[in-house]
Amino acid sequence: MNESEAPKLNFLQTLIFSSRWMQVPLYLGLIVAQGVYVILFVKELWHLVHGATSLSEQDIMLLVLGLIDVVMISNLLIMVIVGGYETFVSRLNLKGHPDQPEWLSHVNASVLKVKLAMAIIGISSIHLLKTFIAIGSLGAESSSYTEAGVMWQTIIHCVFILSAIGIAYTDRLMAAIPGKPH
Repeated sequence: MNESEAPKLNFLQTLIFSSRWMQVPLYLGLIVAQGVYVILFVKELWHLVHGATSLSEQDIMLLVLGLIDVVMISNLLIMVIVGGYETFVSRLNLKGHPDQPEWLSHVNASVLKVKLAMAIIGISSIHLLKTFIAIGSLGAESSSYTEAGVMWQTIIHCVFILSAIGIAYTDRLMAAIPGKPH
């Protein structure tokens, strides 16, 4: 559609449509948060490398899981930043760019919701796995874990899974409605 074919908008419509640009500072803030996660990753990697000969296998595993956790949260940030900007603010015009993520070519609000739900489940899984590995000290005075805390963490993880299933199911139902754009 060229400019001569674009619909004419009144002032209120133009203002409302232009308000999407107010999200740009939010996405820039998430980019700063991404930088903070890079710093955290380097810090945790340093602890792992520096303590490689003196740490127990369990401690090394927990540090590695911490690194994976940081990467997964960073991936979540990228999905929100890139997918959210592309969906709600403006096209990135990356067609043909060799680094364009495969998922970006078909991103919309529904796809983004499901991908975010799956990323949250992945992050929750890592946290739960870290808890299960460290749970050997459950009941000890120095333990930061309690039976109730582990139970609630497990319940919350299951709620995340059920929520993702619900989101995916609702999305599938909406896609099956005749005449509804996919």
